[in-house]
Amino acid sequence: MVAAQAGDGRSYDLLLRDCLPLLRAIARRRIADFHEAEDAVQDTLLTIHRMMATYDPSRPVRPWIAAIAERRCIDRLRRRGRGAGREAPLDDHAETLAAPAGETGEDRIAGRQLRDAVAELPESQRTALRLAKLEDLPLAEAAARSGLSVGALKVATHRALKTLRRRLGVEDT
Repeated sequence: MVAAQAGDGRSYDLLLRDCLPLLRAIARRRIADFHEAEDAVQDTLLTIHRMMATYDPSRPVRPWIAAIAERRCIDRLRRRGRGAGREAPLDDHAETLAAPAGETGEDRIAGRQLRDAVAELPESQRTALRLAKLEDLPLAEAAARSGLSVGALKVATHRALKTLRRRLGVEDT
């Protein structure tokens, strides 16, 4: 590690290769999902790279690396835990553009109300909504097509959805 801190690329490469089994063992012990564990290993390698200058050569390197690996695993588990409470599996047929065979008059009225509410949105919001949500384009592509930045596209989409919810009487959760 001291040689790597001094800029020796070969020593740095050797250090990273030598610590991989330790990192994988820590990650797999903490995280059951193989792919999540490998992502934690990659997070750890990036952190080691960014924090290499903070390593104190008078102390052993293994506990320093192990502590970083433990923290990255915990961070990944927390992130996954926070997301799991807000995510729900989607049915393959949860949303379709075609109207169901048994469409009622109420369904047609609701559809007309939605179309009218969308038509009342400002042009930038209508465009953002169409590209980002209806056509489901990647943000970069939707931004390029709309002439907006990615950030502006996200804001326009958010505002469009918020306006539609308010106009249609749908509660925000």
